[in-house]
Amino acid sequence: MMVFAAAMATGALHVVYAIAVGALVLTMALVLYRAVSGPTVYDRIVALNAFGTKTVLLIAALGFLYGRPEWLDLAITYVLINFVGTLAVMRFSKHGSLTREAGDDTSDSGGRDVNVATAAVPTGDNAR
Repeated sequence: MMVFAAAMATGALHVVYAIAVGALVLTMALVLYRAVSGPTVYDRIVALNAFGTKTVLLIAALGFLYGRPEWLDLAITYVLINFVGTLAVMRFSKHGSLTREAGDDTSDSGGRDVNVATAAVPTGDNAR
């Protein structure tokens, strides 16, 4: 009887993983639609990052569905690549390049970019 209960639990677990995989594929399709039709570049970048995250979840769910938990190593590697890639694309979309020139020192102490030519200089009552 105990073996039958374990077999039923395993079968139910496979159904849950199969439903999870279907839901992930559906949400990946919706996120891909947002990536194609996003009104701004940043919406598209966030949608592609979400697609990468859903891909990691899909790899993990399929790994457990097929009894291959070692696929989690692939999922972890993919999440690191997704994270670094998203940072690179965001930096490129903001600065136009991935590196900064050696003489380019246009950031204030807070790390925010400042346009030196148009930086506000306090005058009159605001100069304290």
